[in-house]
Amino acid sequence: MSLQVEKLEKNMAKLTIEVPAEDLEKAIEQAYQKNKGRIQIPGFRKGKVPRKMIEQMYGKAFFYEDAANALIPDAYEKAVEECEETIVSAPKIAPVQLEAGKPFIFTAEVALKPAVTLGKYKGVEVAKTDTAVTDEEVEADLNRQRENNSRMVTVERPVEDGDIAVIDFEGFVDGNTFEGGKGENYSLGIGTHSFVDNFEEQLIGKNTGDEVDVNVTFPENYQAKELAGKPALFKVSIKEVKEKQLPDLDDEFASEVSDFETLAEYREDIRKKLTEKKEQDAKNAKEDAAVAAVVADAQMEIPDAMVETQQRQMVDDFAQRLQMQGMNLEMYCQYTGQTPENMLESVKPEALKRIQSRLVLEAVAAAENIQATEEDYEKEVARMAESYKMEADKVKEIMGDKGKKQIMDDLAVSRAADFIRENVVEA
Repeated sequence: MSLQVEKLEKNMAKLTIEVPAEDLEKAIEQAYQKNKGRIQIPGFRKGKVPRKMIEQMYGKAFFYEDAANALIPDAYEKAVEECEETIVSAPKIAPVQLEAGKPFIFTAEVALKPAVTLGKYKGVEVAKTDTAVTDEEVEADLNRQRENNSRMVTVERPVEDGDIAVIDFEGFVDGNTFEGGKGENYSLGIGTHSFVDNFEEQLIGKNTGDEVDVNVTFPENYQAKELAGKPALFKVSIKEVKEKQLPDLDDEFASEVSDFETLAEYREDIRKKLTEKKEQDAKNAKEDAAVAAVVADAQMEIPDAMVETQQRQMVDDFAQRLQMQGMNLEMYCQYTGQTPENMLESVKPEALKRIQSRLVLEAVAAAENIQATEEDYEKEVARMAESYKMEADKVKEIMGDKGKKQIMDDLAVSRAADFIRENVVEA
């Protein structure tokens, strides 16, 4: 294999990769062996048609595409290893020469890692954040815990805002029922606005046993297009009214929801945890603001292909998280009305921000000679092993040399962020 690198504008490059003719011939033969069982020509048993006969009937290029697809990944990977430039995007592949008996030549257009010219990165000014916890914040947290430990109790009175109304309902549009418009023993939170239009408000003041006609209009952008913008009548039967009862705020409550015996001790623990969270949030905000300021004062030219690659990675990561929840990207798009193209566009600003931040932090690490140590690496591997419930040596084996380099780079970038934050000036 041979490689030529042609630098283009805006940190792009074209790699011209040449694969020897004998490697192409092997790939064509492998494509023939792989596909011959699916090809049938009169006079030959299935799977016994000679390659030359197939090429005579269907053309010499019949197996070229499969051969090229087999050769490109390995050849491109070798070219990336040989190339002295740092490639930061997925390649755009284009065949140049593909003919038996000749070298296979193709190009790969890629983005190269941009150079960064740093501006000011020491003594960056950021706004000071107040981390004091107020009594009101402590009480708000206590009340959230009361809400979490509340119970619903059946009451004999009219429906009020905040109640749960247990209902049977059936909806009609133009006098006809519609799919999804009927339910029995449905627990509806009054004031949650989980039902269409002002459905819930029309139940306020009604009693258990009442039959209520509820008139609503579906929104113009409703997901069921056949209902969008149309008025509807719901026949509703109120079967039960429940109200939320909160536990008393006393020592007994504190002992039930915490490890403390008294409400006073529990309050102090809440204050401590809220303070720790505020301090961590302030630390993160300080770092984000400082890095953003360093990015704004730096100069770099980000190639579009680099941003596009980051966008696709972010959407792919999101799709993987959806799969862990039992949903795929196609289902998500159907439910939300989005398209993969819209999702890619929506993550573009964050993709650019991530790239800029990473490049700047790498530049700061280089300028300050910030590097991760073997001890840092071992600690990170131990953390990963504990998280994945694996042996540390197994984690190292799976990552290999490339994985280790990535971790060392990530740790150096993290230290560079710490360096910037520790040198800020709070105004």
